[in-house]
Amino acid sequence: MTAGRLSLVLPLLAAVLTGCGQSVAQRTPNAAKLPLVAGTRVAVKVQRCDKGANAFCGWEMVVVAPRYASSENLVKAEHDLLKDSGWTSGNADTDNQRAADSPGHKLRVTYATDLYDLQAIDEERIKRSHKVALELSGTIFARTPAMSVLLEVGTS
Repeated sequence: MTAGRLSLVLPLLAAVLTGCGQSVAQRTPNAAKLPLVAGTRVAVKVQRCDKGANAFCGWEMVVVAPRYASSENLVKAEHDLLKDSGWTSGNADTDNQRAADSPGHKLRVTYATDLYDLQAIDEERIKRSHKVALELSGTIFARTPAMSVLLEVGTS
């Protein structure tokens, strides 16, 4: 390739590569926009990306809440909070999960008790990072109420 052609191609290539990175960044949800019930903390947060044609990233999280009597109570309280915050129920990946879409459908969350998602991971019905699976296992053995959360960009 001649120097003249190369000088035309390099800026174009740089623009394409820069655009790719920006599209993923724009398609990564802001985890701070997810309402979480009082008394919870995020124990683990792992970014999960799909680099396909419609590239996006999401967040896998383990949310713990020692003040709740059980993980089931935590998930119910989260469901009630999302509903009260204007989120609408959606279809989850498994029967034991819950899902919701934010107002304006900018965010989508799927969540379940630590035990339900750990079983689904073990049965290969859902995929989560090794770090999340280990944390879910730890919350069960420690008897700490927790839920598994997957936050993704919504449909709009």
